[in-house]
Amino acid sequence: MNATPTISKPEHIAIIMDGNGRWAKSKGLPRVAGHRAGVKALRKLIEHSVKIKLNVITVYAFSRENWQRPKSEVDLLMDLFISALNSEVKDLNKNNVKLTFIGVRTAFSRKLQNSINESELLTSSNTGLCLNIAINYSGRWDIVQAYQAIAKEIVSNKIAIEDVDEVLISNKLSLAAHKDPELFIRTGGEQRISNYLLWQTAYTELYFTETLWPDFDTKQFDIAIDWFSKRQRRFGKTPEQVELTQN
Repeated sequence: MNATPTISKPEHIAIIMDGNGRWAKSKGLPRVAGHRAGVKALRKLIEHSVKIKLNVITVYAFSRENWQRPKSEVDLLMDLFISALNSEVKDLNKNNVKLTFIGVRTAFSRKLQNSINESELLTSSNTGLCLNIAINYSGRWDIVQAYQAIAKEIVSNKIAIEDVDEVLISNKLSLAAHKDPELFIRTGGEQRISNYLLWQTAYTELYFTETLWPDFDTKQFDIAIDWFSKRQRRFGKTPEQVELTQN
């Protein structure tokens, strides 16, 4: 009897959770109902990720561009962030999940900032799944803040211009502690990166699905991972070269 082939799981998965509003509209519900359903979908995905022992997941929860949405929706989102953190962080901690937030948090209310800080502190020693939440984040901002940090070190003579290379820039980005994402998943039918992890996704496998985020269940998540396992990641090499290194 042949053994079941082992699926190659990505070490780091980046996700754009798109389609909450359209999901709600299709059901005649207010947009906030879609965002609440989206939180439930994320909870199930995280539980599944812990079960199958994934290492890192980074989700796009709120972009810097999202401030342009109606104030009423933004206010409801902020309240939802707080309630979701307060209700979920204990279970995350119990399941050994380390929670980290990337982006500019000073734009948020003191209450939300406190919830973010307390969640990170509570889970900081955990050694299981790393869950990064991008909130008030943009890929261009991430690159700019990295260059600003490097410029300050050049001005203070800590480093020379010649020291600036891809490794140094990567080490100044928000996800410097992790390898670049290997798999990028976007739900909701759109096929663009939307200013998300622009530097880090240079060689990431891009997976797009029409499924709206609240309907993206663990079965579809496994399908995306299986799709990734069948990809040949060449990084500029020929297929023949890659096959030689794998044999």
